[in-house]
Amino acid sequence: MSTPDPIFILAMDHRASLVKDVYRIDGSPTPAQAATISVGKQLVFRGLQRAVADGVDRASVGVLVDELYGAEVAREARAAGINLSMPIEQSGRATFELEFGDLASGEWLEHVDRFDPDQVKVLVRFNPADSEASRSAQLTDLAAVSRALADRDRVLLLELLVPAVAKQLEQVGGDAVAYDTDLRPALTVEVIGAMQSAGVEPDIWKIEGLETTDAARLVVSAARQGGRDAVRCIILGRDAPVERLDHWLDVAAEAGGFSGFAIGRSIWEQPLRQHLDDEISDDELIAQVAQNLTHFVERYRAG
Repeated sequence: MSTPDPIFILAMDHRASLVKDVYRIDGSPTPAQAATISVGKQLVFRGLQRAVADGVDRASVGVLVDELYGAEVAREARAAGINLSMPIEQSGRATFELEFGDLASGEWLEHVDRFDPDQVKVLVRFNPADSEASRSAQLTDLAAVSRALADRDRVLLLELLVPAVAKQLEQVGGDAVAYDTDLRPALTVEVIGAMQSAGVEPDIWKIEGLETTDAARLVVSAARQGGRDAVRCIILGRDAPVERLDHWLDVAAEAGGFSGFAIGRSIWEQPLRQHLDDEISDDELIAQVAQNLTHFVERYRAG
């Protein structure tokens, strides 16, 4: 199977978790707090720009950013010719819901058209052991989104999380790494097949890191089955420690069929926290983001 040139996406579309966990805000931010969050996203984006200035290929990088706090970043990326992805789902929900309006209203498509991103991103939490009602509702809505984007020649980037349910964790003695290794690959393949059968057709699957090359190859084969040879897979970061992310990138690069990553908090969360605590300056935050992004780009390319 051929592998397209990799793309390395700095993911910073976090909203609900960012507000609560990083900015330590309970409830909805005030306008002043929202402005502060937006400034933080602009500084993180400066880190991507610094990495490019220091030698990372501009054509290989991208940014995934939200409209709510990152509209200015989205505009800057578009103006600078940097690959842009934007989410359309509500943040922090257990099941997929649109951020703007509902499927029938088409309001969400107006937002897509306004920013004109290269990829439209959807985050989905889906496990074959979820209730039938939950699975059916999500598949119906996702298929409608997929069709609407395809009708407009938009690229769909689907971020798939397969969180363990209680009985699956019991099977592996409560060991999350064992779940990732022993159970999640097959579950991911099953979910991909179910989505394809329902008419959900991502151009790019954003996949949780895999522990073995065999598992990575199984997932790529599922994503490309049935003549879907042009479909791409990329690795997501899941706020993992550097050592584990490095392993996931090594596996993806060795397995073939993957074409890059979308990593967020593992790149910018710690420096942003330090900045908010007045431990580092704007320029130090920018430099650390650039250094962290460059590390993962170089690690992937070395694989």
